[in-house]
Amino acid sequence: MEIIVCIKQVPEAGDIGWDPDTGTLLREGASGVVNRHDKHAIEAALQLREAHGGTITALSMGPPQADEALREALSMGVDKAVLLSDRRCAGADTLATSYALSLAVKKIGRFDIILCGKETSDGMTAQVGPQLAEFLNTPQVTCATEISIRGHSVRITQKLEGGLRILETRFPALITVERQINQPRIPPMDSIMEAYRDREVQAWSLEDLGERGDHFGLKGSPTKTKRVYTKEVTRGMVTILQGEPDEVARDLIRALQQKGLC
Repeated sequence: MEIIVCIKQVPEAGDIGWDPDTGTLLREGASGVVNRHDKHAIEAALQLREAHGGTITALSMGPPQADEALREALSMGVDKAVLLSDRRCAGADTLATSYALSLAVKKIGRFDIILCGKETSDGMTAQVGPQLAEFLNTPQVTCATEISIRGHSVRITQKLEGGLRILETRFPALITVERQINQPRIPPMDSIMEAYRDREVQAWSLEDLGERGDHFGLKGSPTKTKRVYTKEVTRGMVTILQGEPDEVARDLIRALQQKGLC
């Protein structure tokens, strides 16, 4: 089984700023970590390989420092790592990101399953996985909390707002995973040292994908940010309600109604 797992290095919370002119995140100088949902995608890939054999390729698009996220994936046990890094990809929205990743997937070659985290902590759109599947013309099943393989088909338990449902499709397929699907393993120190000392992360540019044009980065992104601002939060007066429970409850409801809150 050939598995590709897409991961992203995201900024540490509180370590990030905005470019007021472009409306994009300022990632330079910010410390990065592997997106939490993507760690669960890595673990899901490892468990599938352990059960069914095959190889796992971790794929990421980002600046050169995203190499560290891929080395963490290598330390967890993936077989290969590819970083698509090109300044022309900077500022990409989900559509431009998905398009670039689709070209990288095609260069990697045959795959049975692509695994992605449901969403990233710096965007929370949950769009890249489904858009990538569309560019690849591949069936997709999303929000998986369980994955099982039977023959040439994959079955998932999908998380919904009101419950769960079972979905099944044939290979090749793209699956996005929820954090409830597993508990990512912690790699041992010798695996971490090997990942940084001996393992290779292949670095590709857009030229390596044989693609030119304005489909990447800000130029290829139809999403435009009109304004970025930090909302000011002010605290109002504090009202303390006293009395018997029934009386306090009535006063609380009356106060909420006056503010249009109930």
